[in-house]
Amino acid sequence: MTTPQELRTTLETLGTEAFRQDLAEIDQLPTLDIARLMNTGDAAVPAAVSARLPEIATAVDAITRRMATGGRLVYAGAGTAGRLGVLDASECPPTFNTAPGQVVGLIAGGPQAMVTSVEGAEDSEDLARADLDALALTPADTVIGVSASGRTPYAVGAVAHARALGALTVGLSCNAGSALGAAAEHRIEIATGPELVTGSTRLKAGTAQKLVLNMISTITMIRLGKTYGNLMVDVRASNDKLRARSRRIVALATGAADEEIETALAATDGEVKNAILTILAGVDGPRAARLLEDSGGHLRAALAAAAK
Repeated sequence: MTTPQELRTTLETLGTEAFRQDLAEIDQLPTLDIARLMNTGDAAVPAAVSARLPEIATAVDAITRRMATGGRLVYAGAGTAGRLGVLDASECPPTFNTAPGQVVGLIAGGPQAMVTSVEGAEDSEDLARADLDALALTPADTVIGVSASGRTPYAVGAVAHARALGALTVGLSCNAGSALGAAAEHRIEIATGPELVTGSTRLKAGTAQKLVLNMISTITMIRLGKTYGNLMVDVRASNDKLRARSRRIVALATGAADEEIETALAATDGEVKNAILTILAGVDGPRAARLLEDSGGHLRAALAAAAK
């Protein structure tokens, strides 16, 4: 077990934990000046992400291959990193109509850790292994460990256990040469550097992790056929706003009149992708469903098959 002194020594080597002497009297500055300093620091995050785009793209392609065969995408992290994973996972069903359990967010300490601190949870590799075992992980799945420091035992333990089980693994951190990156098959390390408030890695590091998770889930879903061009055609219309958005997406994809759109949506139980196919290919609802099933849910492939 790591001693407090050993942990302190480790933290002192991490860029995300570095102390900025030039900000030592930030609390004495006018509010506008603090806001400008923070905004300047935040502006550097996209460039740090940009430097790692090749690694992100490689990981996305590997994830897509697994998910195309029925695999799941699992995020595992503690604290802010864990919350960001849970957030990204929770946004996939309404945005991309993913199946329940297809994208999963695990946070050390369980759901209660979303709003309260669970003492010691992030330090337990055993807890990470137990959480993954509860999912009955398979080699078709992908586990992404998320940790700003890159040393969080829960995230490192999750990746190491997943890799031992044959799952694809990705380590997302904000420090180079991290233990998390070393444990994973795919290493994504976004060097965000010192924070405005020393040690508060929910700031720049959190922003970087959110940007990368957005990329991973969104581009993977594009590759899986969850969009048509840049249209969100697998949207799940679960409220008035999303129902209005569904109609607008069908209109943008087809140029059809409102009456034709309403007829198409009624014939396809509100499924946007199916409705577009009925209009553009001139097929009925059941035929559209079969074409999409045969094409693995890819609308362009279904349109090509309908044209033959």
